[in-house]
Amino acid sequence: MAIRTILTAPDPRLKKKSQPVASVDAEVRQLMDDMLETMYDAPGIGLAAPQIGALKRVIVLDIDREDVKTGPIFMANPEIIEASDEDATYEEGCLSVPEHYSDVVRPAKVTVRYLDRDGQAKELACEGLLATCVQHEIDHLDGILFIDHISSLKRNMILRKLLKARKEQERDEAEGKPAKPKTKKKESAGAI
Repeated sequence: MAIRTILTAPDPRLKKKSQPVASVDAEVRQLMDDMLETMYDAPGIGLAAPQIGALKRVIVLDIDREDVKTGPIFMANPEIIEASDEDATYEEGCLSVPEHYSDVVRPAKVTVRYLDRDGQAKELACEGLLATCVQHEIDHLDGILFIDHISSLKRNMILRKLLKARKEQERDEAEGKPAKPKTKKKESAGAI
């Protein structure tokens, strides 16, 4: 397993659509393992392959909390096959949009069909945080970030801040200054 670099907005690769995987082979399982290790290191509760520059329809999730025990979930070619009419609002964050959070409205319940780590076809009924997380990660596979679900004014403000931070980091690196330490993540649903 290897920790990979997480792309941050406005990196154009995050806006590209991912391709389905033909099968869950050793290469895809290695990608899943690397993604899980990267997600835990960040720390986050979900990660999509495009976030590490791999344009493949692969996501990993682990929303273990005191009240919910899922363990790691590996999904290749996930697709939502059913969504409830009822909506739920969660404050979402994203490892590719660091230190920014916003309320996003999504269907409260979804059923997702996917291939698991062993290549077996599965269906999973999701609700609550798991439903939000699955939808958030599938959005990444289609080049959609959670900030695409909020007002353009707020989205543009966040993107300007991220661009400014990237330019400052690049300038600091060029001047040989040490990297700034990771900041503590906000305690909410978690960066997805």
